[in-house]
Amino acid sequence: MTAVPDTATDITTPRGAIPATLTADVVVIGAGPAGIAAAARAAEAGRRVVLLDEQPNVGGQIWRHRTRASLGTDARRWIDRLARTKAEVRHGVAVIDAIAGGDSGGITIVGERHRGGGVDVIRAGALVIATGARERFLPFPGWTLPGVVGIGGAQALIKQGATFRGKRVVIAGTGPLMLPVADSLAATGARLQLVAEQATFSAVRDFAISLLGHPDTLFQAAVYRLGFIRTPYATGTWVTAATGTDRVTGVTVTDGRVTRSVPCDVLCTGFGLVPNVEMARLIGCSTRDGVVTVDDRQATSVPGLFAAGEVTGVGGVALAVVEGEIAGVAAAGATRLDASLARRRTALHDVAARMQRTFALRPEMRAVARDDTILCRCEDVRHGQVASLVDARQAKLYARAGMGACQGRVCGPALEFLFGWDAGSVRSPLEPARLSTLLSVATALGASKPSATANPTSGS
Repeated sequence: MTAVPDTATDITTPRGAIPATLTADVVVIGAGPAGIAAAARAAEAGRRVVLLDEQPNVGGQIWRHRTRASLGTDARRWIDRLARTKAEVRHGVAVIDAIAGGDSGGITIVGERHRGGGVDVIRAGALVIATGARERFLPFPGWTLPGVVGIGGAQALIKQGATFRGKRVVIAGTGPLMLPVADSLAATGARLQLVAEQATFSAVRDFAISLLGHPDTLFQAAVYRLGFIRTPYATGTWVTAATGTDRVTGVTVTDGRVTRSVPCDVLCTGFGLVPNVEMARLIGCSTRDGVVTVDDRQATSVPGLFAAGEVTGVGGVALAVVEGEIAGVAAAGATRLDASLARRRTALHDVAARMQRTFALRPEMRAVARDDTILCRCEDVRHGQVASLVDARQAKLYARAGMGACQGRVCGPALEFLFGWDAGSVRSPLEPARLSTLLSVATALGASKPSATANPTSGS
């Protein structure tokens, strides 16, 4: 991918020419629930811990907050627990490269600071990847119109203080996240028109019945539903198009028999979550079915590297916290697994597996996009431009799908679902980076690894 220069003089006068080099026993990447739990447990074991995250506050997407008062009880408890440790939390740092092994052994992390520039090079004995997941978007006519937002994106906006008061809102997609988002939208004064879940009624019903063994979860889901009880919740229904000129004014949905249009000012859509495995794949971790494979200690196939949370499979906050605890303790050097944590993890894994089966994408979603429907927003690639190609590499070479700033994080999962294509290879930098960053890291690391950070002219 292409680096982003700071200024025209960036090459000759690189900012931050000497990276700050740190050492740690354990580095944790991602300050969501799993990362917080891992960092806290490793620090409590007496290890020097550095926790890296791009956001200005810990909490990740699910515990995103503006003030302490806006946090839930569990989130506040874990964030306070982390604060009581000696773990060093570094905010506003984007990890652009990670190197396992090398001449000095261990793991080397390269991070770029968003504010003020500068680069951090951190060498550690162990690494916990807790990079979470992102929303999956599937293309349909009109999905790029202003006013069409992700379901999780709407939740993040609400948590940051945005209001949808008076707006006609439709939610169409799949997954349990739709319930709390619908509840939050209704609570902020949105005129919620419809919640359309593509999973069948019988699948959703059976999943709800299976939660009888987890009454707290079932009760919470019921509370969310009561929050928008006056709004229809239509199962077996999916979006086929968003309409409008300058912005969305309506959405068309179908149950496979009847198609109808619903006026709206905002369409919230999303089709589950995709684990952020790019960093793990870059380092060489084994993956299967789109998730990082781990053992009972949350250890990956790479020595000294652990993974926790949704990067190992989407399963909710409670599972992410338990996996984070186990990974943090293991990264700190413990050899015995806490039996109670193992039992909780097993029970929550069972719930997660049922959830994945319930909200699996229906095959009809593959036929929604038309030839002229935008598939890759970054490069304005249409569905018809790639439909006759054979894999993601051809789509990148012939049509530039996945070559934009998001590096295929949006269109990649769509291509996988629509055509069955495997994800392409992962190269550093993991995110768009300043050319000054790449030059300064190349100076610090030399030729220890053939990567874009060591060779800023390599591009992809």
